[in-house]
Amino acid sequence: MMRKQSIVKLRAVFPAQRFSTSPEDLVACSYDASRQEFAAEAMAWPKTAREVSDVMRLASADGFPVYLRGAGSGMSGGALPVRGGVVLDFSKMNRLIESRPQDRLAICEPGMTLGALQERLKPDGLFFPPDPASHDFATLGGAVAECAGGLRAVKYGVTRDYVVGLEVVLPSGEVIDTGRAVLKSVAGYDITRLLVGSEGTLAVFTKIIVRVLPIPEKVIALLAYFDGADGAVHCARSILASLILPRAMEFMDRGALACVSRYRDFGIPAEAGSALLVEFDGAASAARAEAQRCEGIFNHHEPLAVRQAESEEEREELWTVRRSISPALFRHAPVKLNEDVCVPISRLADALAEFQAIGERFSVDVINFGHAGDGNIHVNVMVDDRNQDEMRRGRQAVGEIFEAAVRMGGSISGEHGIGNVKAAFLPLELSRAEMQLMRSLKKLFDPKGILNPGKIFAEDPG
Repeated sequence: MMRKQSIVKLRAVFPAQRFSTSPEDLVACSYDASRQEFAAEAMAWPKTAREVSDVMRLASADGFPVYLRGAGSGMSGGALPVRGGVVLDFSKMNRLIESRPQDRLAICEPGMTLGALQERLKPDGLFFPPDPASHDFATLGGAVAECAGGLRAVKYGVTRDYVVGLEVVLPSGEVIDTGRAVLKSVAGYDITRLLVGSEGTLAVFTKIIVRVLPIPEKVIALLAYFDGADGAVHCARSILASLILPRAMEFMDRGALACVSRYRDFGIPAEAGSALLVEFDGAASAARAEAQRCEGIFNHHEPLAVRQAESEEEREELWTVRRSISPALFRHAPVKLNEDVCVPISRLADALAEFQAIGERFSVDVINFGHAGDGNIHVNVMVDDRNQDEMRRGRQAVGEIFEAAVRMGGSISGEHGIGNVKAAFLPLELSRAEMQLMRSLKKLFDPKGILNPGKIFAEDPG
C-alpha cells in the first residue's frame, strides 16, 4: 500500500486536475478488455517526459508500483494495477509531434490513437501499416508495448517493423533516446526492438518515431464462402503458394459465421462451413491482376459464393462481416475466453481441428477466426460465468489449446501479449534459460521491480 507521504509528493508533480485519488477515477482505470478488475491507489495524466521522470524517481525512492495505461483495450491485462500503486494515463500525451513525409517518418506521443494517426497522415499520402481491429481507440503506446499486429500483418508485418526510435523514461527516472530518426541504424545493440513488445515492464514510452508508407493506389477485397470447415484454410494455403501476396487474409469458421448470421443478415449461405476474406493493394493494374488470380484460386476450391469489392464502401461492407464477429459472439454466450495463438500456416487446419476436439472434450463451444495469412488464430472458448463448472471446463480447454499450439511449433500469443492472463503458461513456450535471461533483463532495467509488476512472469524476478 502506498504511503500517504508518497501521494502528497505525487500531487506536487501535477496540476490538481491531472492527479486524482477519487473513487470514480480509480474505477475508470481498474479494468481492461481482459474483464479483470484491480484497484489503483492514485491516478495521474502526464503531459511531459519530465512529469513521467518525476513520478519514476519518486517510485524508485519510495518503492510504490507504477502502471501505464493507454485505452485499456488490451486482452491480456497489461495495463491493470494488480498491486495498487499509481496509474499513469497517457490520454493527454496524444499529439503528432512531427510528420516528415520526405523521410517517411512520423514522431508521436504515446497516447495518440492509431485511428487519429492515420487521419493525420492521409493529407501527406501516407499510412501506418499495423492495423489491429481496435485501431479507432487503441493508442500507439499500447501498440508498441504489445507489438500489435492486425489485419495487414501478412504483407506489412507488425509494429516492431515500423518503430525506429523511442524516447523512454527508465524506472530510475532517467530519460534516454533509443534508435535514430532514420530508416537504418546498426550502432550497437538494438534497444528499441527490445523495448517493443516489453509490455510496459522495462521503460515508459514518452515519444515514438515510426516509419510510414505511401497509401496504395488501389485496394480490392474478395470474400468467399465454402461448404467444408477446411475450405477457407486450404484456399488460403493455395493463395500463398501461388506467390501472390495479399495485404490481408482473414478466415472465419462455421461457428463464427453462424453467430454473425444471427447477429445481422449479411446474406451468408446457410450451409457455409468457412469463409475467407482476402484483400490486395498496390498499383491499380497490379492489384486487379492479383485479385483476378485469387478469384481463379477461389473457383478451383468450389466456393458457395464469391463477392468482390473495389470501392471503399463496398469493401467496408465485406469487412463488416469480419468485424461483426466479436459483438455477435456475446449473443452466443455471456463470456468469451479470447485467446490468440499462432501456429505455422502449414499446421493451421490441424490446429483448428484439434481446438474443436478440445472443445468437444470439455463440452464447451470453441469458435475460431483470425489471420490465415500468418497463422494467428483468435480462439474463443464460449462459457457462461454463472455456471462455475462450465467456467472451470473452459479454462481447462484454454490450457490444452495453448499446449496444442506449442506442440505444433506455435506460440501462445501472436499479438495480445502475456500480461498477467497468460503468465502461468509462458514456460510452455520458453525454456528455463530463456526465462532466466528475461528475468535478468527485467532486473537490469528495473532493479526495484516498480514498473508494471505482476506481468509476464508468474512470479516477479527477485
